[in-house]
Amino acid sequence: MANPLFDALFGLHSGKETPFLHLAGGAVITHAAFLRQVAQFAHVMAEMGLVAGDRVAVQIAKSPEALAVYGACVQSGLVFLPLNTAYTPEELRYFVEDSGARLFLCDAARAEALAPIAAGAGARLSTLNADGSGDFATAAAAQPSDFATVERSGDDLAAFLYTSGTTGRSKGAMLTQTNLLANARTLAEVWRFSASDVLLHALPIFHTHGLFVASNVTLIAGGSMIFLPKFDLEEIISLLPRATTMMGVPTFYTRLLSDPRFTADLAAHMRLFISGSAPLLAETHREFEARTGHRILERYGMTETNMNTSNPYDGDRIAGTVGLPLPGVEVKITDPATGETLPSGEIGQIEVRGPNVFKGYWNMPEKTREELRENGFFITGDLGRIDEAGYIHIVGRNKDLIISGGYNIYPKEIELLLDDQPGVLESAVIGVPHADFGESVVGILVAKPGATPDLAAIKTALSASLARFKQPQKLILVPDLPRNTMGKVQKNLLRNAYQDILKT
Repeated sequence: MANPLFDALFGLHSGKETPFLHLAGGAVITHAAFLRQVAQFAHVMAEMGLVAGDRVAVQIAKSPEALAVYGACVQSGLVFLPLNTAYTPEELRYFVEDSGARLFLCDAARAEALAPIAAGAGARLSTLNADGSGDFATAAAAQPSDFATVERSGDDLAAFLYTSGTTGRSKGAMLTQTNLLANARTLAEVWRFSASDVLLHALPIFHTHGLFVASNVTLIAGGSMIFLPKFDLEEIISLLPRATTMMGVPTFYTRLLSDPRFTADLAAHMRLFISGSAPLLAETHREFEARTGHRILERYGMTETNMNTSNPYDGDRIAGTVGLPLPGVEVKITDPATGETLPSGEIGQIEVRGPNVFKGYWNMPEKTREELRENGFFITGDLGRIDEAGYIHIVGRNKDLIISGGYNIYPKEIELLLDDQPGVLESAVIGVPHADFGESVVGILVAKPGATPDLAAIKTALSASLARFKQPQKLILVPDLPRNTMGKVQKNLLRNAYQDILKT
């Protein structure tokens, strides 16, 4: 039975002393050295008593060691749960408790604050820092550098990623070995990745894009990555000549275009630029091509499905579209009310089916039934149409999800906090256009009769409970919120009214 995901991503590299990770300071980690550390980490987890199927929650900085934790989970048959490094302890509590994590890895600087959360959830707390230190790494140093890979099947869980709608609790999307493996194989093939590719990797690895797209595709192809902690314009421009490919969110490309040093000559050797996680403006697409001669390849995916579509490697990469369905993936447009398939060209909800589609939501059978049909089609919540050439155009969302810099933001979470602030009667949170991040958060508040909410104090209060990327850029007081005849707040009217608010 073996372990399909580990065998495909890691198993072929155990003896390869070829570069895998190029670090900013010039150090190089080979495939073989990386696999030795993966094995040592797997031994530590085994000594902690973790067994196949147990969940491992991690909130640690991006580093080679952090990526090795993922590899160790795959080799051990454990379920990997990466968590945004910006989450506050208040936000983390739910994820650790709901997942039933047996191990919670964090930065040593946060251990004291997070210890009660781990204890309350019955999880063991261990530390791993950005520089590779921490008690987890110390324990691993004395371990053997080979590990007997735990047998798993394609249907076994490999990862949890938490997502949500605009209401209700966050949902743990259960991703199987087959989900991750099928997508990695497909993407490596359609994007022509090989062992000679060097991917410029400045994405976070707590997110589908940086982990299950960028890292898995590189691993399955046997290539290497210039592995940067974050996007830094100076470093990107300096290191670009050493890369062949780059994956990024639209923000990466707008920042490159803002620098006159980013020229056609600097990008001439590059094979491919890929963009995702948020819509790429057609204007950015055209400006990038005019500057460099490269057409950015835009694709479309989500937490529950990994990647669904892609503009072609060969052929027209059409600005404003997310391309064609990937091989093995079916995409259809349906009527949100009836679920019936709509004719070509009509706008409706996007549904997808394929080996990439997740198994369901952890401990949420009713929510799974609502969004994952018995026939295997997943209702994405996005609205779109398919044109006569088969290209998919995303025109909006039938949920009020905000995507800022590639990160999902759920208005209800912020509204609950705003509604609890002194002097606030009710609130509505919307996403408005932002030149750099695609969208940013704006909070619309209605005051209680006779009250005048202190907006500065409210912003300060939110900063203690919300990651920075979720915090409203602006708070606006209004007399009342627009509602329809059923009493539902009409956020579309608010978005229209304040679409230019961050431009002033």
